[in-house]
Amino acid sequence: MAAVGCWTHRQNSKSIYILFSSQKMTPFKLLCYFILFIFTVNHCIADDDHEMEEFLKREYSLTKPYQAVGSLSSSHWELMGDAMVTTEQVRLTPDMQSRQGAVWSKLPCHLTDWEMQVHFKIHGTGKKNLNGDGLAIWYTKERMQKGPVFGNKDNFTGLGVFVDTYPNEEKQLERIFPFVLAMVGNGTIGYDHERDGRPTELGGCNAMVRNLKHDTFLFIRYVRRRLTVMIDIDGQHEWRDCLDLPGVRLPKGFYFGATAVTGDLSDNHDIISLKLYQLTVLRSKQEEEDQEVEITIPSVDNMELLRSGRTEEGMSGLAIFFTVLFSMLGCIFLVVVGLLLYGHWNENRRKRFY
Repeated sequence: MAAVGCWTHRQNSKSIYILFSSQKMTPFKLLCYFILFIFTVNHCIADDDHEMEEFLKREYSLTKPYQAVGSLSSSHWELMGDAMVTTEQVRLTPDMQSRQGAVWSKLPCHLTDWEMQVHFKIHGTGKKNLNGDGLAIWYTKERMQKGPVFGNKDNFTGLGVFVDTYPNEEKQLERIFPFVLAMVGNGTIGYDHERDGRPTELGGCNAMVRNLKHDTFLFIRYVRRRLTVMIDIDGQHEWRDCLDLPGVRLPKGFYFGATAVTGDLSDNHDIISLKLYQLTVLRSKQEEEDQEVEITIPSVDNMELLRSGRTEEGMSGLAIFFTVLFSMLGCIFLVVVGLLLYGHWNENRRKRFY
């Protein structure tokens, strides 16, 4: 589909060229055609960048009627703590204080590129800011270990994506909770509860997910060593960008899991489904050679720059596109104004001369 879409845009570009060459261009027409051309090129590039196929991997997925969950040797998923299975969901914690639960895959994942689609629900009787604490989706070396990080161990090795529903940092004002954030740990980095994970977060977004009547989803993609997190929580069946970061290095052979915890405040934390897709991606020769280098310790390129907020690589493709677009439009505007002023000056000069 990407190839077909790009071919269509190339045809549109050809039409734009014909318009440029066959018509007398006014500044306004020039500006309109230029904008159309920019959108055409951007869409084509985006299609090429996402030219991939996906295949559902049932052995790494958790779906109704949850027959693969249990302690049997044939089961692919295992429960821990207060988690329980019902006909409608895997409930990690009930809406009760001081509970902790988890569901973990028994099979290590050896896929190079993948995406996880999480269908979840957080609900309870607590009012706004009187609920907690949240849930997490994991891809880690360790499994089935209780701990303080949303029900998992601290100093974990791998990736954690957290749906944090309660602010621990009292003085923070700019962040609205619930908040979705991601963290990569190498086994020695701790999660800072008092600051809601800020010192080690890779990025995130606010997500008002509690007590909604419609379905809520979380999307985690790892492809070409790029981590992308998106959410669909508005009931519009549209993904919203949350995090897009290149240079994330995750080893193969880790385990997927979901955990949740409650403290003095509580919520029901439910997992309706975890669907893992294998992605097949076209790679250049250089990318294939880089991929052959085995990753043993999770890491993030330019982490220090990321913490200081000076990295530009974390910008999404859409943000980069609009930055470039408005910069070019500004230049065109100045050129058009300059041409109009020059024409006006030249006309007055000609009148005075004659």
